[in-house]
Amino acid sequence: MKKTIATFCLIGLMTIAFGQNTYKYSNEFLNVGVGGKALGMSQAVVASVDDVTAGYWNPAGLVHLEDNLQVSYMHSNYFAGIANYDYGALGFKTGENNAMAVSFVRMGVDGIPNTLDILKNGQFDYDLITEFSAVDYAFLFSYAQKLLRNGLSMGGNAKIVRRKAGQFASAWGFGIDAAMQYKADNDWQFALVARDVTSTFNAWNYTFTDAQKDVLSQLDQPLPKNSLEITLPRFILGAAKHIDIGEKYSFDGEFNVNITTDGKRNTVLKSNVISADPYFGVQLGYSDAVFIRGGLGTIQQVTKIDDRELWSFQPNIGVGVNLDKFALDYAMANVSSAAATNYSHIFSIKFKINAGEE
Repeated sequence: MKKTIATFCLIGLMTIAFGQNTYKYSNEFLNVGVGGKALGMSQAVVASVDDVTAGYWNPAGLVHLEDNLQVSYMHSNYFAGIANYDYGALGFKTGENNAMAVSFVRMGVDGIPNTLDILKNGQFDYDLITEFSAVDYAFLFSYAQKLLRNGLSMGGNAKIVRRKAGQFASAWGFGIDAAMQYKADNDWQFALVARDVTSTFNAWNYTFTDAQKDVLSQLDQPLPKNSLEITLPRFILGAAKHIDIGEKYSFDGEFNVNITTDGKRNTVLKSNVISADPYFGVQLGYSDAVFIRGGLGTIQQVTKIDDRELWSFQPNIGVGVNLDKFALDYAMANVSSAAATNYSHIFSIKFKINAGEE
């Protein structure tokens, strides 16, 4: 296990050392989060996740699927409904000690006015305004394998990224995630997730008509050039504990640290190269059927209008209902005193199918 962790870290550090054209917040739509349960716990789930959403959070957790097949879907709106976020996944067992999943993510802003094509005979014709979408897609293909000793499982994602801004810009990207999850006999759980462990490469291509180029030239706007965008690795460490309280109640708590390598961010721990963002979540369950959740994250130092510096944080809350073949989870996320109106109501559903049942 120590050798595996060292390998993950070595690959990431080599990528940081030799990477070029790297961008902060590259492919950030893949870090928004999926599932009402995880978002209600402020994304602190990488050590305990054991359902189909593990394909997104920690693919190693797929080996703990209790059903032969699970299907999940989530839709949410962000920025007062400007951006739409959709997620769907299919997870299934491929053997007693392994599992696979296919996940899909789409985040887009639709109905953006295109004002580059409104010139007609040297005059502005606003009837020529059309609309386009700026959309990010990701397809994740996950595999997990349980090792036959020590409660350790390994997993990985091969992901394809497709990004478009109307007919003007488009990119294809490819990357790999690697992960491990360890479940001890005393109900402690640990995890290490290395996202974009080899870096994810987005090749951007820009296309403009001669008329659009002329408009941009008149506005003194330089034409973007085809380029390669590199997403640097991030590492997520997690520790979780499950406690049974009597015969019907249970308590789960998890603590995660999200370590980014794309430069200084506004986080609790930061340097010119690496930043670390801690967050944690809790869940109280009754009869494994009803759950109340809460979490705390996005701890930042903010500057007020009077130049005072204060620490802010983002609390999330959620509830869940787990029936025999169906689960419904709700989260109210992005709630904070610093941005009281910037929140979203998030619902996700999950269906469980046992192929062997009659």
